[in-house]
This record gives sequence, C-alpha cells and structure tokens, in this order.
Amino acid sequence: MAHSGDSPGSLADALTRATAELAGSSDTAALDAEVLLTHLIGRDRAFLRAWPEQPLNPEQSDAYQRLVSLRREGWPIAYLTGEREFWSRSFKVAPGVLIPRPATELLIEIALDQLPVRGRVDVLDLGTGSGIIAITLAVERPNASVTAIDSSRKALQIAESNAFRLDIKNLRLTEGNWCEPLSRDERFHLIVSNPPYIAEGDPHLAQGDLRYEPAAALASGPEGLDALRAIVSAARLHLEPGGVLLLEHGYDQTDVLATLLSTQGYRHITHHRDLQGHRRATMARYA
Repeated sequence: MAHSGDSPGSLADALTRATAELAGSSDTAALDAEVLLTHLIGRDRAFLRAWPEQPLNPEQSDAYQRLVSLRREGWPIAYLTGEREFWSRSFKVAPGVLIPRPATELLIEIALDQLPVRGRVDVLDLGTGSGIIAITLAVERPNASVTAIDSSRKALQIAESNAFRLDIKNLRLTEGNWCEPLSRDERFHLIVSNPPYIAEGDPHLAQGDLRYEPAAALASGPEGLDALRAIVSAARLHLEPGGVLLLEHGYDQTDVLATLLSTQGYRHITHHRDLQGHRRATMARYA
C-alpha cells in the first residue's frame, strides 16, 4: 500500500494492494479491503466499481493504510468501521461491546412470535450490550415497553447512541447486573438474553474477532454456565404468570439448560435451531 511520500494512486490500486496485504490473515481479504475503503471514503461498493480510477488523496491513503494494518493484525471489521448490520439496520459498535452476530437474529424471530402486535406488553433484555435485541424489539413492537440492563456503562452509552439514532421512545436503559436493578414488583411478559456462555479457557477465545471483544461478554465460568444459571434463577421473580424466558446459548448446552430450567420450575421448554441446524436458543414459560 502507499505510504507517506508515495503517490497515493487510484481506488483500484489501493484495493489491489490492500487485498494482497490481507490475503495471509483473512479469508475474506477482498471483501475486507472493499468494506474498509467504502467506510473511509463514505461511498458504497458500487461506487468502487463505477469509478475505479478515482484518486485517493495522501491523507485518505494513509488512513486506509492504518485501517488495513489493524485488520491484518486481527482487529474486527466492525470495530474498524464502527458499525454492524443487524435485522436490516445499522448499529454502532465499538471495543467494549459484543459484535452482533446473525445467529442472534433467531432470538428476534422467536420473540416477535411471542409478542402481540397490539396491546401493551413489557419486555426485558438482560445484558443488552450495544442494544441490538432491545432496540429491534422496540422498533418492531412499538406497543411494547422495553427495559434493557447491562453492567457496563460503556455498553449502555453505545446502546443509548443506537436508540437515539433510531429515535426509539419505548426503551429504558438501566445499569446493573442481570435483574438486580429491578424493583421487586416489576414483571415482564418476555425476558430475553444473549448472555456470555463460553467456558473460560476455551481456545476459541484466543482466535479471530473474539480476541478483541470484551471477555465479560463472552465467557462465564469454567463451563460457560454461570450467567445462564443466574438469569434462570432471577428471571422467575420478574416474569408475569405464563411469561416467557428466551435465551441464546451454546449448541452443546441445550440439555444442561433444560434440566436447569425444569428444576427451577419452568415448563413448556422448547429448543430452536439456527441456520446450521444447531440448537442455539431455548424458550420456557414460568407458571
């Protein structure tokens, strides 16, 4: 890639060099190069194809080099661009919050099936992070009153920014650990969570994007079950009669979670599969 003092060259030249530079560290080198360049110049990928000879100025070239270098080191694309798409909307993300994954859209599908289109309904999102679940449900069900809790003030600031960008009025953001900030009499029709569920020490935590994401949002105890246990126990006290608890979890945690739910008094436990066929979400009712 061009460095200070070199001729910056065209968009096509920059893409070619960036793709070559990323080839050894990314399985999607060409796509990464395009995403970073469109982010930098504020244009879409169609622009790169229509105007490949468009020149980069030296400042843009240097900035692009910095982005590509960080990506080569392993920094997630979402942190470098500051955004990630979820449920067809763009959400702000930054180091300190989990990067939204397509798998979590399964929770949205299930939740929307449980939430009526009309009539007031109270929803709680535990460990909201950047707010993707709470905000998406608040948009899709404007009749819902949505509460979102996270123990990270930084995460809540990002969630607040996302809510502001989408002009969300039916969302309350609260700092705290799981259900602790709630008053004893608060009840919800639906409690949803994508908690940390990876076992501490899992080798995947040292690979790919996970290296740069907050450990507290990923790992939870030696078996990855600490957060799930805490939520299952606490949620009972804040569900309406017949209310629904909906959890994302690891594909190999289904049976353990089902046992945990049934021993805590939950009924009608159902498991839902992701696009790969893995059981990644579990729903249960509390009588």
